[in-house]
Amino acid sequence: MIPRYQTVLFFLLLAASIILGVALWQLRNRAHERLLQGQQSTPTQAPQVAPAVQATLMVADDADDSLSTRILTLPLPPSPGARARAILGKLLDLYAAQGASHPVPGGAASITQVFLLPASAAQSGGSSQGAGNAAGNGPQDGPELAVVNLTGAFAASHPSGIETESLTVLSIAATLHANLPRVTEVRFLVDGQMRETLAGHADLTRTYLATEAAPAAGALP
Repeated sequence: MIPRYQTVLFFLLLAASIILGVALWQLRNRAHERLLQGQQSTPTQAPQVAPAVQATLMVADDADDSLSTRILTLPLPPSPGARARAILGKLLDLYAAQGASHPVPGGAASITQVFLLPASAAQSGGSSQGAGNAAGNGPQDGPELAVVNLTGAFAASHPSGIETESLTVLSIAATLHANLPRVTEVRFLVDGQMRETLAGHADLTRTYLATEAAPAAGALP
């Protein structure tokens, strides 16, 4: 036989459990209602989308070793360095597409960053340290030197040959000048380091004059 005090204790614990459960249920419902009220009172913010503007791409064509102008409307960020990277990314996406006039694998991911420096920085070799100090923000006035940082994977997979390598380099330089007219000089890094050639031929130790980067059909410097 169960002692009387144990029976009383059992019913007291049972009642306390029920009361506690009801209290927790009410607290949960109140917290849920406050959460819903907070969500309803918070204004919905539209995602920030870069404005679409016209960009000029100087697209290479292996058929006649030429560059042709292609104008596209692209969403571009306001920062000059980020804008330059986005435009060049679209150019390399065209080269990576099936049936491209200048087939080169890699696409937009092949450009890690574009730094804009005063053009006088070319006198010091356009080092990666100087480019890093610029943090992608070009000077306010005067001619600019663009330092294009390519990935090692892009250089490793680029077709080898003086014509195809030169067309890639020249199309990048010409595209930069077409969209950022203050860019008069262009240098190239690969994984943040100086490299002698792109894929064995095109010289990456030199500074390219962007204003002379669009040769006549069939002519390469």
